[in-house]
Amino acid sequence: MTYTKMPATNLSGSDSSAIEFVQLEAHEHPPGASTLLGFWIYLMSDCLLFAALFATFGVLGASYAGGPTPKEVFELPLVAVNTSMLLLSSITYGFAMLATHQQRIARTQFWLIITALFGAAFVGIELYEFAHLIQDGATPQRSAFLSAFFTLVATHGLHVTVGLIWMMTLMIQVGRGGLNLANVRRLTCLSMFWHFLDVIWICVFTFVYLLGTLR
Repeated sequence: MTYTKMPATNLSGSDSSAIEFVQLEAHEHPPGASTLLGFWIYLMSDCLLFAALFATFGVLGASYAGGPTPKEVFELPLVAVNTSMLLLSSITYGFAMLATHQQRIARTQFWLIITALFGAAFVGIELYEFAHLIQDGATPQRSAFLSAFFTLVATHGLHVTVGLIWMMTLMIQVGRGGLNLANVRRLTCLSMFWHFLDVIWICVFTFVYLLGTLR
């Protein structure tokens, strides 16, 4: 409840004036509403970042400069396995959120560990792919296509790595403070971030790998 000063006219007609305090109703905001709104704004800015990277790849994706083409460097079976790792991690994170809403700390921690393992497997396979490409001479400086490819995929991989660090931090916080309102809100923000990365990777898999091999 807040109060503000408002001038009031003296009804008796005299020159004197009175200051009366008017009671105003304060607007109530749900706890954590500003946090979720701010995180949605962050995700929208990340969408712009990836949109720029996809547009860059769309322009430079066919500039091979006499170097290897997507058909020559991409191993679709390996990429498909990597994609399944990230898709499975989104499913297990969904199970973690169900356990969170049921206030089951041990089960939440269990599903977060499974999610982190799938995420770590995704990053590991991606690093293996990069190392294999570089070993074969398909380095980022080899062509504009490879530069755009490495930049886009590595940016996504960096986001996944940050998500894994965030996830491990939340596991410690949940272990210490339980599933209080603050930790549930943090888990919800990470859930949005993790599923967002899943959607971005589906676009990468389709636009970069599948369409790239069809060129």
